[in-house]
Amino acid sequence: MLTSLTACDRLGLPDPAKDAAARESDARATGSACRHAGRAIEDCYALNPDAARAAVYAGWKEMNDYMRENKIDVVKPELAKPDASASAEEGSASAKATK
Repeated sequence: MLTSLTACDRLGLPDPAKDAAARESDARATGSACRHAGRAIEDCYALNPDAARAAVYAGWKEMNDYMRENKIDVVKPELAKPDASASAEEGSASAKATK
């Protein structure tokens, strides 16, 4: 009987404990990433409203302590900003294609 119960995950049955642990782990990782990027905890909450606040804070604080102990600097996120001239060219090209 025990062996038949150990394969429940292979049947696709949901495991609430496993799902909750995964959500908490994701929220901790989110908080940690926010701190590494130099974001304030309030900004992290605002950017991730679905994440559990307690877990986000725990991850943020853990990374904060780690960064202080190891003298690690903040890594500012760098997103490529769309070039205004490139988007204008794409717009004119699509307008010509529809004519």
